[in-house]
Amino acid sequence: MPTPHPLQRYWDLAAAPVQGQALDAALELGVLDRLAQPASAEKVAAALALDPARTGHLLDLLWSMDLLQRVEGDPILYLCRPHARQYFCRDQPACCADAWRYRLGALNRFGGQLAGLLRRDAPPPAPYVQTNAAGWADAARVQIGQEQRAVAVPAALEALACVPEARQARRILDLGGGPGLIAIAFVEARPDASGVVFDWPETAAVAQENIARAGLADRLAVLGGDLARDDIGQGYDLIWCSSVLHFLPDPAAALRKMRDALAPGGTLVMAHAEVPEDASAAARVLPFYLPMMMLGRNVTRAGTLRQALADCGFIDVRGFDSVSFPLAPLRVLSARKAAP
Repeated sequence: MPTPHPLQRYWDLAAAPVQGQALDAALELGVLDRLAQPASAEKVAAALALDPARTGHLLDLLWSMDLLQRVEGDPILYLCRPHARQYFCRDQPACCADAWRYRLGALNRFGGQLAGLLRRDAPPPAPYVQTNAAGWADAARVQIGQEQRAVAVPAALEALACVPEARQARRILDLGGGPGLIAIAFVEARPDASGVVFDWPETAAVAQENIARAGLADRLAVLGGDLARDDIGQGYDLIWCSSVLHFLPDPAAALRKMRDALAPGGTLVMAHAEVPEDASAAARVLPFYLPMMMLGRNVTRAGTLRQALADCGFIDVRGFDSVSFPLAPLRVLSARKAAP
């Protein structure tokens, strides 16, 4: 293939919103749900009261995005590719359609505000003020719940399997656990384990609903509060903490609180994005975390969290990168509280 023009990557960038809006429209209208079996554009359009010719154009774009298989003939037929059906069709247990649309909307809103945020006279941000607890709880119930169930739970279990001390844990804390599905999966896999899900009170109530639905109310409790101010309990063998430190004004104080909450010899496992030193690796992180950074939240450079754990008195600090979590690669770090 000829070498692309130097501007091609930036032309592609200008066209990317069209692809995002195409998938958004397809999810809103239920287009992919009509393609569990091969169907023509005309058939899909008739089922959804859409224009047949324009529906065909949309399906071709979705095909070019590797969401559909196109079967040549007269008429051309379209079929969801397996990953599109798994994650974007409403009848599938791993459906993330609402979660994906939620992320798209948030990123689009930020993009529209970026120039204003850069101006000197922009109002100062309040990065650590909880202003929409009910909205966050609603997202935990629907969009974040979808994403956690389909993506974050398998990623967390995969990460914990790499930490030998986690296998012996009997009392666990899912810190900032949102809908609580990671704690539920951990406890379901270990009949002798129990624990607590900690989050904002409104979100902890969502976790309580999921715990009751899973039949684990006798082994899992919830604790609602503000990690920056409130007690998180004591005597845990394992604390799981994912993408929580970004939202705290004093991450070092939070790490000390986690250390104190562990039983002697207990283990903290946390997964957070850090900005890599390599430009191509950073390109996988920065588009998703720039909104936090522009709001003044804490997104660290590579290696900072590892040093912070050591500075807070943790021992045996180990780490590895995971590409299994939602949005961007995360750095998974494990560390132990010293035994007396």
